[in-house]
Amino acid sequence: MGLAALWAGITKDDLLATFVPIAVYWICCGVYMVFEKLQLHDNYRLHSKEEEEANNTISKRCVLKGVLLQHVIQIFISILVLTVDKKLVKQTEQTPSVAAPRQPSLQVIFLQFFVAMVAMDTWQYFTHRMMHASHFLYKHVHSKHHALVAPYAFGAHYSHPAEGLIIDTGSAVFAFFVSGMTPRTCMFFLSFATIKAIDDHSSLRLPGNLFHCFFHHNGAFHDVHHQPYGFKYNFSNPFFVSWDKLMGTYMSYTIQKRHNGRGLIVKPINKKMSL
Repeated sequence: MGLAALWAGITKDDLLATFVPIAVYWICCGVYMVFEKLQLHDNYRLHSKEEEEANNTISKRCVLKGVLLQHVIQIFISILVLTVDKKLVKQTEQTPSVAAPRQPSLQVIFLQFFVAMVAMDTWQYFTHRMMHASHFLYKHVHSKHHALVAPYAFGAHYSHPAEGLIIDTGSAVFAFFVSGMTPRTCMFFLSFATIKAIDDHSSLRLPGNLFHCFFHHNGAFHDVHHQPYGFKYNFSNPFFVSWDKLMGTYMSYTIQKRHNGRGLIVKPINKKMSL
């Protein structure tokens, strides 16, 4: 399929679904970077700046390049998937149209959001766990993401291109088709998932954070997985912790103030938490 064929029939909603989540990623990361520069959140950090510099084995410049590469791949796959989706829809329509599909009711959109969240979580749990179960995949692919022992916001999408394709992009495509959402709804869903992923990797426990109010999966939960003691636990991503609890890979934790009073620390509780 040539580039001209890929772009043929692409609508405004398709372009928004492709580019808005990426724009949201960098805008949201920019907000966290402003917080960091102003040092407004030191008391809510899960890792000190010293830990970040000492434990992370990859430079921020390399992380930036890696994320930009992921987004280039993401753009291409998005256009490809939306083109294929249109061809599939046209095959089922008696009078094919190039116009953007009509938005369903709010009730249907909310249902599609929930289905997409479950679908994305399911895909990511099992593909993520696969990356750890295979010595080859972990060593040559997934270990790149774990170079960030002390995660930060714009490193949320940092990973090997193969991992980004299989886990991140793959889960988005799976959620899109399973939920049956339109490209416009997909734009909102992927933007929401993007902001959630950034917050989960920000290593911040800011007061009043709504994600922490509504989701058991949060930055502290995911931080456990980024630590050496948590590699075999807390694979779930990015919304719920259900698969970890069902599959016996959930590690409970507590969040405590550091002895010096500057920041927080996540500490595991024994091993797995039973259902």
